[in-house]
Amino acid sequence: MKNYTAKTLEELLNDAAADKGCTVEELTYFITEEKKGLLGIGSSVSADVYCNDDIKEFLFDYLGNFFTSIDQDIEVSIEEKDDGFLVSLNSENNAVLIGKMGKTLASINTVVRSAVNAYFKKRIYILVDINHYKEERYAKLESMAKRIGKQVQRTKVDAVLDPMPNDERKIIHKILSDWNNLETASEGEGSFRHICIRYVNDSESDKTDSEEKE
Repeated sequence: MKNYTAKTLEELLNDAAADKGCTVEELTYFITEEKKGLLGIGSSVSADVYCNDDIKEFLFDYLGNFFTSIDQDIEVSIEEKDDGFLVSLNSENNAVLIGKMGKTLASINTVVRSAVNAYFKKRIYILVDINHYKEERYAKLESMAKRIGKQVQRTKVDAVLDPMPNDERKIIHKILSDWNNLETASEGEGSFRHICIRYVNDSESDKTDSEEKE
């Protein structure tokens, strides 16, 4: 992210786009200072401006410093997604970095997301994965959601799942969002936050929105 100053915001954004080698539409900016001159003379505007390449550069630098500080050699690749960025890591100690039940990886995700959001002053979706752990975990969660969803539909008995991180809960919500006679809700606080899958009758017209609001 870089601070630019120009006479007008339009001029500022055009300068930033040319400097970063992207279009104005690809920029995000926050005005930091605006001066009004007399009859337009002496007017200026300053803004912090960034694009997706700046986010990727920040991630590479942050992760490089992070793993150097704990004496870990790591390979990093970053892929842009429609809703954010997928950061893939690989090392000789993948199991240690993932941790029991993925808890260490979940902590890494929390730290990285907090750093990115604080620096760019915006909530940016970042998913850190190690050796495709999350990819495989998501596939298992989808299968589990479908299996338990069918069970709740058949028995009409609500199901309470084990605690899981935010991104994994969203998988359950998404899979079951349009299933008949089912609603999902997140309950609990912090590391104990979990999902309840509930049976609802057809007569209950006001079905709870299954999309989780964190």
